[in-house]
Amino acid sequence: MNAAIYYLSLPFIYAISILPFWWLYRLSDFLFVLLYHVFGYRKKVVSENLENSFPEKSEKELLEIQRKFYRYFCDLVLETLKSITISESTLAKRVKFTGREIFEEYCKQDQSVIIAMGHFGNWELGGARFAIEPFHQLFVIYHPLQNKYFDGLVYRMRTRLGNGLYAMKDSLRGIIGDRNKLTATAFIADQTPSPKGAHWMQFLNQDTPVFTGTGKISKKMKYPVVYAGVHRVSRGRYEMKVEKLITNPAEHDEIKIVEAFTKRLEEDIVKQPEFWLWTHRRWKHKRPQNI
Repeated sequence: MNAAIYYLSLPFIYAISILPFWWLYRLSDFLFVLLYHVFGYRKKVVSENLENSFPEKSEKELLEIQRKFYRYFCDLVLETLKSITISESTLAKRVKFTGREIFEEYCKQDQSVIIAMGHFGNWELGGARFAIEPFHQLFVIYHPLQNKYFDGLVYRMRTRLGNGLYAMKDSLRGIIGDRNKLTATAFIADQTPSPKGAHWMQFLNQDTPVFTGTGKISKKMKYPVVYAGVHRVSRGRYEMKVEKLITNPAEHDEIKIVEAFTKRLEEDIVKQPEFWLWTHRRWKHKRPQNI
C-alpha cells in the first residue's frame, strides 16, 4: 500500500517541483483556501499555540498572525517540493547568505561546527543553499519517515547537492565517525522531546521541554555553535543569517548552550511569528511538579 501511494503521488510531486515560481504561488493560493477556509487544517492547535505564546495580543492580532502563517505554510510546502529539482543558480539568487565569512574563518582553522536552527522560515532551502558553498560539508540530523519510499525521496532531496544526513538515533555515532572531516552539523532543535531527560525552560511564555543534545555534542566534540535563521524577505526570497552563538563550548555547561539557542530563536519568532511552524504540537507535555 505504501508503495502504491508513493508511485501514484510521484508524478504529481515532480510536476509541482518543475513549475516556475509564479505558477507555484498560484497553486499555493488555492491550497491556502483549502487548508485554511475549507478544511481548517490544525486550526485549533495553531490558535492555542498563538494564544498561549502571545497573551498580550488581541484576538484580532492573533487572527492576523494565524492567517499570515497559513499563507506562508502553503508556500513552504510547495517550496519544499520545489527543492527536489531546484538549480544551484536559482538557489543563489533566491537565498542570500549573510555571515558566510564565519564559516570561511572556521574553515581556515580546520574547525568543524554545530549549526543550531529552528523550523523558522524555509529551512529546507536554507540547507540546500549552504550546500553550494565551498566550506564545510553540511550534515542534518533528521527523523526518518515511516513510509520508506517517501523517506527515500526526502533523503535524495536533501542530499542531491552534497549534504549528508544523520538519523537522530545514530547522530552521535555519525558525528564521531566523521570527526576527521570538516563538517557543519545542523540541529533543528525546536521540536518536542520526551519529558524524560529534557531541560525545562520558559519559551514563548510557556514551560517548555527542550532537547539537550546540541549542548552535549557541542561540548563533547568541542565544536563551536553557530545560529542560523532563514528569514523571508519577500515571496520566494530569503536571507539566511548566521552568527556565532557559542565560540568556546568548554566555557559553558550544556544547559547554557541549549538556553542560548532557544532564546535566540525566540527573538526571531517574536519579530516574525508568521514564519514559525505553529501546526506542531509543541506544548503537548506538562512540566513535572518535581522539576
